[in-house]
Amino acid sequence: MRHNGTMARRLKIKWDGGDAVDALLEVPKDTTSVGVLLAHGAGAGQRHRFMERVRRGLGAAGIIVMTFDYSYIQSGRRAPDRMPKLLAVHRAAADRLAAYADGVVLAGKSMGGRVGSHLAGDAGWPAVGMLYLGYPLVPIGKGEPRPTDHLERIGVPQIFFAGTRDRLSPPELMVPLAKTLPNATVEVIELGDHSFNVPKRSESTTAEVIDGIVGRAADWVRSL
Repeated sequence: MRHNGTMARRLKIKWDGGDAVDALLEVPKDTTSVGVLLAHGAGAGQRHRFMERVRRGLGAAGIIVMTFDYSYIQSGRRAPDRMPKLLAVHRAAADRLAAYADGVVLAGKSMGGRVGSHLAGDAGWPAVGMLYLGYPLVPIGKGEPRPTDHLERIGVPQIFFAGTRDRLSPPELMVPLAKTLPNATVEVIELGDHSFNVPKRSESTTAEVIDGIVGRAADWVRSL
């Protein structure tokens, strides 16, 4: 699993309440002191091509990065666990990555980002930054945004990536939200959907868009 001089190391993450879950850790030779914990979304685990591309891209950029599977994915189930179990697995993964880095950014695709935000905002886990790839502000099939009071309790820098075609993370809601938070910015991805796929009419391919997001994210992590 080598690429650009890095190799993903397979780990088992033990957590309180169930069997250990799989994780993939990349520690580049020339690396930052800050690591990124990248949590997957509700519909697919850490082996999804989006997760793989982001993990490998961050690793190639010299960022310590770890992905992991939540318990329901590990067990082969489709429906996500309830928040307390998601948080327990997420906390165990964050604690494990903290052994390899001086500071940890809690990052995530959709649901994974939201769970990370509750770990920092409600449980007080000491992240040095928060990185959201399509924060699911508006639940699927709903018209009203989720409560965001926990985001207001996060004092470290937060960065949100939101596509203009993303109904769950619409920029017209994300940009005003970020202005109410202590230290937050929004990167708007033109024509991107919830997974940052872009239509054929776009000047860039989906792969190029995701690589651009990874590059911006890596720069942001280094700035911490």
